[in-house]
Amino acid sequence: MYYYVEPEISGGIGASSIMDNSCHPPIVKKLNYEFDGWLGDDIIESFPCFVISEKLKIELEEHSLSGFSLDDVEITKSEKFTDLHPNKDLPTFYWLKISGKAGKDDFGIAEDFRLVISEKTLSIFKKNKIDHADIEKFQ
Repeated sequence: MYYYVEPEISGGIGASSIMDNSCHPPIVKKLNYEFDGWLGDDIIESFPCFVISEKLKIELEEHSLSGFSLDDVEITKSEKFTDLHPNKDLPTFYWLKISGKAGKDDFGIAEDFRLVISEKTLSIFKKNKIDHADIEKFQ
């Protein structure tokens, strides 16, 4: 069984990201995720990228999962974030790069560009915080 996951959106692609916008989806070469807020989920997104907490990264690395790699992400806070949460610290995050095939690998991207994960991956996600993610069966 496979599932669509639409994670919490806590911000967007930051100004120091390097992207090729000549195609769809854009190709991101360097990711800067700029937070506007954060409800605490361990996976967040801003099209076309996914970012995970260090806690979730450790969990994923402990299992033999297919279809992803991890990379560094530059994290910044918007003026809105610092106004609303002046003393809030953010944990360490990592860029979750999806390379697998939806419905075959543990991580994949569907034709409509939504994240698709296996049941094994979903069980790992559920051990962490994903309270604001929308999850439904993959068709």
